[in-house]
Parts: sequence; structure tokens; C-alpha cells
Amino acid sequence: MAAKAKVVLTDYVWESIDVEKKILAGLADIVAMKTKKPEEFIAQAGDCDALLNTYAGPITAEVMAKMPKCRIIARYGIGVDTIDLEAATRAGIIVTNNPGYCVEEVAEHAMALLLACARKIAFYDRLVRAGRWEVPPGKPLFRLAGSTLGLVGFGHIGRQVAVRAGAFGMRVLYFDPFVKQGQYDVPGTSAELKDLLRQSDLVSLHPPLGPQTRRMINDETLALMKPTAFLVNCARGPVVDTDALVRALDAKKIEAMEAAIASEIAEAFEFAIASPDPVEADLYKHVYAE
Repeated sequence: MAAKAKVVLTDYVWESIDVEKKILAGLADIVAMKTKKPEEFIAQAGDCDALLNTYAGPITAEVMAKMPKCRIIARYGIGVDTIDLEAATRAGIIVTNNPGYCVEEVAEHAMALLLACARKIAFYDRLVRAGRWEVPPGKPLFRLAGSTLGLVGFGHIGRQVAVRAGAFGMRVLYFDPFVKQGQYDVPGTSAELKDLLRQSDLVSLHPPLGPQTRRMINDETLALMKPTAFLVNCARGPVVDTDALVRALDAKKIEAMEAAIASEIAEAFEFAIASPDPVEADLYKHVYAE
């Protein structure tokens, strides 16, 4: 009888791993951990045959070299930007992801942020909590119907946002070099990035993080946006050049920015709270205090 494989789960944020145990029963022994960095899991992973990964990382060539038996790294989420894919290829390690993970949830969250921008929900919540019941301070408010939404990235999530935006009566533009016009039966007209930024009242970011998309929202691209436009980021934090964003907000080149605190940008905010760096603290101020 062949020996069981060893599977190390680097981290998880759910209550039970009963599903994993059931699937791997008889095939592998699973070592479940709750770590954040490779140095915290590598002692167990040094002789693993497979690695299950949620957020802990980055998993670099150096980390892989310490796992000579590992043949697969499986991510629970969509993005694989925390894993060195070229190093994995050289090491003969297969990297997989879960392309359907939380597509509906992220699309709904993006719509919630778009509505918050249009209706100034967070602003009025703070106003009422401060004992003020006034409409004028939050003006102008506007309806989503008839406004233009620009989607940067038209993958699974971007297309689901388009469906929801269409239901609100929004005009939808999208930029995605890998999606042709009419390829999918969802609302949306293909546009070049510069044209999309110039025309959009709201811009929602949904690209993967890679060399071509890292800091794609920068001084140059932010300057193309309407001064009344809103920017929503439900993708990876580094898609946006944080310094450039602070400069644009300070100069009133765009109206505001909303972010889903579920990526690298969250780390910047947490740091800003604990030990403010001027840039992170400024961004925290703009996203939460304006």
C-alpha cells in the first residue's frame, strides 16, 4: 500500500476543514496551519507533497527550494500574484487557483461601493451620527441611471458588475485587451483605457495583478478622469499607485475613492492606524474621512 501524501494548508479563515479532510481521506494527511508568512509554515511544508494556500505568502523561488517534494500549490482564491509562477514552472510545481471564488460577492460589493459614491451613504451616516440632519453638505448627489460606468477588466467579476450596473440603467464601458466586443451576452461597450477614463462618471477596477497592471492607475491615467469621477477598487491594491492617488485627491482631480479592504491596500490602512506614514495616513484620511 502506497504511503499517504502530505498536504500542508498554510492558512484558512473558515471554521472547519471537514471538506478538505473528506476529499483527501485515504489519499493524504493534511496539516492545517494558520500562518501569515512562509517562515511560519516552511518547517511543516519542507517535506510536503502539496500546498494549499489562502493568503500566506509570498511564495517565492527561495520558499519553493525548501519544498523539494512539493508538486502542486493550490490557491483557494482567484489571484496568483503572491506566487512566483516562473519559479514554480522551473521547479516543476503546478499552480492552480479557484477562478469562481466569490465572483458574485465581489460584484455585489462593487455595486455597494458604487451606490455609496452616488448617494454619499458613508458621508451621511457620519453626519447623522454627529447629530446633524442636513442634505446640502453632501451635494451633489446623483442617480446611477444614465451615468457612465467604466470597468477596467472584464473577467468573471467585471462582467457580473456590468449585469448589475445595466439593471440600474447605467451605460457600461469596459477595457480589457482579452475580451472582444460582443464576446459575452452582458451589457458593455469595449473602449480604449484613455477613452474609458475620460468618459466615465465612475470607474471600477477588476484586473488581475501583473506586470502590465501594477500601478496602471497612476498620475497619467488619473489625470484623464473627470474631476467629478469616483474610483472604486475591488481588485488588488497595487493596481493603483497610492502616491499618485493621494496627489489626485488632494488636487481635486477626482472626486473620491472607495476600496474593498481585502487586499494589499488593507495592510497600508492598518499600518496607517498603528504608525502613520504620511502617504498611507493621507490615503486613509481620504477614503474614510471625506
